[in-house]
Amino acid sequence: MKNILIIIFSLFLLHSCEKEIDLDLEDQSGQIVIEGNVTDQAGPYYVKITKSVAFTQTNQYPAIENAQIILSDNTGQTETLQYIGNGRYQTSTFVGQSGRTYTLKIQAEGKEYISTSTMPEAVSFDGLDQDSFMVGGETSYTLLPVFTDPPALGNRYLFSYTVNNYSKKFFSEFSDNVNNGMPNQRPLILPNDDGEDSDDIKVTVGDTIHVEMQCIDQNVYTFYSALLQLSGGGPGGGITPANPPSNISNGALGYFSAHTVRKKSVVIQ
Repeated sequence: MKNILIIIFSLFLLHSCEKEIDLDLEDQSGQIVIEGNVTDQAGPYYVKITKSVAFTQTNQYPAIENAQIILSDNTGQTETLQYIGNGRYQTSTFVGQSGRTYTLKIQAEGKEYISTSTMPEAVSFDGLDQDSFMVGGETSYTLLPVFTDPPALGNRYLFSYTVNNYSKKFFSEFSDNVNNGMPNQRPLILPNDDGEDSDDIKVTVGDTIHVEMQCIDQNVYTFYSALLQLSGGGPGGGITPANPPSNISNGALGYFSAHTVRKKSVVIQ
């Protein structure tokens, strides 16, 4: 039997709504799901721990309430996170900073899970340029994030964006394997879905688009790239269902990401 695992893109939980993406995954009912983030913005930072459930069950994912979670970095900074409910744990004094490597250690239900993530240096997010194109007589809009990739190869980016005050998030991952060290040339394709589903969004003139740019490490990029493909949100969408490659040990699902955050908003003209 296949299950549905909800991977929640809780990249900046304190200030943004959560977006849930349904994925048809291999039989992983009851497996631990970890979602953790550290940024270069002021904390607190959050780790959420739940369990996956079977396809036939309702979308209620059991929270793990008695875990011990320790967050540390390579400068000696360390903190034990406090439980605040609904499977979420938070820091109180921990400070995220570019260039540091972060380690997440979790003891839960008799098992230990470990992950590391290195926070890249921030890349300047200079603006958003708007463009449009016609498809079937309908106007669709794009936004070009304005930034220049650093000369060194290996930079990875994640963009998340929302329309007006809708909670639904859209995602796109970029790498510098093409266009390394040059101004960005890859646009964000804005939603143009005017179907009958209440979750459909069609961007029109006057809408405000909120864009968050993250600089992420290679392992986190690999996770999101696979996740977007599995959910149909990226090139190659619709491939055979499988589990996205977690950067957490001991068979846990999910991710741990140390990343930078920069934000811009623009009104469609």
